Amino acid sequence: MKTLKALSFEEANVESQAILSIVKDKIGMIPNLYSAMGVSDKLLGGFLNFTEILKSGEFSNKEYEVIALAASQGNDCAYCLSAHSSIAKMHGFSEDEILDLRTISISDQKLNALVSLVSEFVISRGHPGEIAIHNFFEAGYRRAAFAELIGIISLTTITNYVYHNGDFDIDFPEVQSIASPLAE
Repeated sequence: MKTLKALSFEEANVESQAILSIVKDKIGMIPNLYSAMGVSDKLLGGFLNFTEILKSGEFSNKEYEVIALAASQGNDCAYCLSAHSSIAKMHGFSEDEILDLRTISISDQKLNALVSLVSEFVISRGHPGEIAIHNFFEAGYRRAAFAELIGIISLTTITNYVYHNGDFDIDFPEVQSIASPLAE
């Protein structure tokens, strides 16, 4: 049963309306995912605040999108894959590179170490293998990045789960579904 619907602005409570207004002013639209999250101003506000905090951390905006793409691929979330593919293009990734990220075959060694670790985190439910962790640190990431990575994966998983339990349209150009490379 799909429980979460994209609320119209008028259906949202006053607190969610204020948050959604800020989103619209910032990005020019209110994504259906955020409208669905707006059923709880605490969820929507907390999610957006934590996202902003983590976006000021160890990872570049480009790396943040790599993490979001890999987590969404591992969680098989069509909405978030579509949204983060669009955002990744804004950060300079080509269609082919986005597909390479989703299949853990990107030629950039640092990004490949990042996407590999994220994929293992998601597929193993938080228990990545030692090789993926080792490769992450060998690629130059710090311990603080490892901790923040867990936060970004968690935030992305929240949006993945909202979509899985939602009944709303994808309001970004839809991407092709592919099997997760680490899925058993």
